Amino acid sequence: MAKRVFLIVLDSFGIGAEPDAALFGDAGTNTLAAIAAHPNFAGKHLAKLGLFNVDGVRCGQADPAPVGCYARLREASAGKDTTIGHWEIAGLLSPQPLPTFPDGFPGELLDEFTARTGYGVLCNKPYSGTQVIHDYGEEHLRTGKLIVYTSADSVFQIAAHEDLVPIEKLYEICQTARDMLQGPWGVGRVIARPFVGSCAGDFARTPHRHDYSLLPPAPTLLDKLQAAGKQTIGVGKIHDIFAGQGVGETIRTAGNTEGLAVTLSLADRKFEGLAFVNLVDFDMLYGHRRDVAGYAAATAEFDAWLPAFMDKMRPDDILMITADHGCDPSYQKTTDHTREYVPYLLYGQELRQGVDLGTRYSFGTIADTVCQALGVPADVAGCGVWREVAR
Repeated sequence: MAKRVFLIVLDSFGIGAEPDAALFGDAGTNTLAAIAAHPNFAGKHLAKLGLFNVDGVRCGQADPAPVGCYARLREASAGKDTTIGHWEIAGLLSPQPLPTFPDGFPGELLDEFTARTGYGVLCNKPYSGTQVIHDYGEEHLRTGKLIVYTSADSVFQIAAHEDLVPIEKLYEICQTARDMLQGPWGVGRVIARPFVGSCAGDFARTPHRHDYSLLPPAPTLLDKLQAAGKQTIGVGKIHDIFAGQGVGETIRTAGNTEGLAVTLSLADRKFEGLAFVNLVDFDMLYGHRRDVAGYAAATAEFDAWLPAFMDKMRPDDILMITADHGCDPSYQKTTDHTREYVPYLLYGQELRQGVDLGTRYSFGTIADTVCQALGVPADVAGCGVWREVAR
């Protein structure tokens, strides 16, 4: 039985379009294939864990004797966003998609927002986060109105200049919006998007982004572990995704590099339970910005980090690597997430090596496997693979 599970989500690291991808406008997408051909890419340690042996992966070189166990997971929920993806990883299915607003938010909602916050609104359209501050930032500084925008995802995003709207004030506004946005307006996330700069030519977003998610509508893996007396540590935006529910300790990070450093330090700490890590840069900095070179380089950074972490792992530790959706940086029809399979790689001294788990339906496979590994009664969506991989 394991004592510690390190579950690392490479945010948006898809490995090929799911059968229903066309219904989401994502036919033919493949995040891994897009980056694996780039000279910045390096993945020899991921390959050793079995990444290129995974069912359906046609890029890269399969390892003849992988040390990890590996599977391809298909999403069962009706979505392709961060919230739904992580909820499913944690054993909670979402049969209905979260609401989206491709034509902007309704007037009555924004009127209520203004009444509650005292701020008017600019934009109110689906927009790229960097382009929206370029196009509306100067008007925001002149008028004091907030830049409110959305995307193809279920999000209500508020951009504001840090000199005009201090960070804590922006967070207060976002919490007010979160309290409003329930029921038919219940977007998955309200996101604070602060920026700095003097004009459109030099406006830039800052690391002070903060997400306000819907509370999960039912208990997740995190709640189950806490009820069993296990520790739950959220690294990166895990606390935000689950609105803090079930997260015992939160360690916020500014990006992948800091997230990797924190995870490495956790290997030296004494705890029993789950370290749930999100590495957001894959998605936020490279996937949405359609930056193949940057995405490939971020993968190389993670790959280079793996040996040091694996060397620190204790005999009763388990490493799991997965993703929450795709965001193919080579896909030019949109800049949104893509409906893709995700990898599931498992490694530890208590595990067999080279077990090909094929394709499994539901990211909830992960939640059930974590519960089985830690000896916690599982009442989550998904069918775990612990008995197939444990020695």
